[in-house]
Amino acid sequence: MSRKSPARPCALVLAGAALLFSTAAVAQDWPSRSVRVVVPFATGGGTDIQARLLAESFRQSTGQTFITDNRSGAGGTIGADIVAQSPPDGYTLLFTTASLAVNTTLFAKSIRFDPRKDFVPVSLVSSTPLVLCTHPSVPAKSVKDLIALAKKNPGKLNNGVNSPGTTSHLAAELMKQRAGVDTVIIAFKGGGQAVAALMTGEVDLLFATGPVAATNMKTGRIRCLAVSSPKKSSAFPDLPTMNTFIPDFEADNWYAMFFPKGTPQNVVSRMNEIVGTALKNEKVATFYQREGLDAIGSSPAELQQVLEREIKKYAEVIQRAGIKVQ
Repeated sequence: MSRKSPARPCALVLAGAALLFSTAAVAQDWPSRSVRVVVPFATGGGTDIQARLLAESFRQSTGQTFITDNRSGAGGTIGADIVAQSPPDGYTLLFTTASLAVNTTLFAKSIRFDPRKDFVPVSLVSSTPLVLCTHPSVPAKSVKDLIALAKKNPGKLNNGVNSPGTTSHLAAELMKQRAGVDTVIIAFKGGGQAVAALMTGEVDLLFATGPVAATNMKTGRIRCLAVSSPKKSSAFPDLPTMNTFIPDFEADNWYAMFFPKGTPQNVVSRMNEIVGTALKNEKVATFYQREGLDAIGSSPAELQQVLEREIKKYAEVIQRAGIKVQ
């Protein structure tokens, strides 16, 4: 009669214990070296500048360097993919925007990751509303007036958008769908071209980014009507929200941080605390006020809820509008 050796079960138990100990050690000592912060957009843009400012605050909190790594392309999906494929050891972070939710549908056939499953949420960081702006010649001084004008003149108002598939574009489509208006979408190759077209009257309206609206609204060359955020923005205290006039309208651009799937929970919790500290930093607060950003902060669970809700919302808008990227 043969007898089973206890050696194999003991080895498995020891291996499991070693893995748990290793994970706990990583979490307890984290960060013990530099952390890479992948920014999936070009150097010098608003997301990059914000990431660098936050990285300096993170360094002050931890004593370790947080190095920004710009990996732009394909609407932010290249950088996101790099993070999704990185080791879940807490030393690779993704700092991205609401484009992550948009791209889940927009690039569904080409991306290798699902942001709902392949990332661990850390925290919402900040948001900036889009601002519905018109050329001063448009006879509408409120969103209510604009909707009435658009309904009275279907297909006559030109709505500029920063470029196809951007939040500016999706906000315009969302307004068409939720308000039941027929405006003509005119896409440009970037926000600079779009706002220039608005100021010259080439287009009648535009959902401009917060910084662009903040810079130009006092010049008299554009008229700002409302913000796209669900609540009034501290950056634009005198402007009403779009959802005051169009129920359930929400299309602000948020910024958030994620780790790769499998990152130890203790590391996630620690990073969440570090983000919270950064949002109280005086330099960060000054930058946000100047650029039309609102500090948010959140729990990982709250960010996960926002991500899933935004993916669902934008999927419906994209599919209904038939938006495709080349």
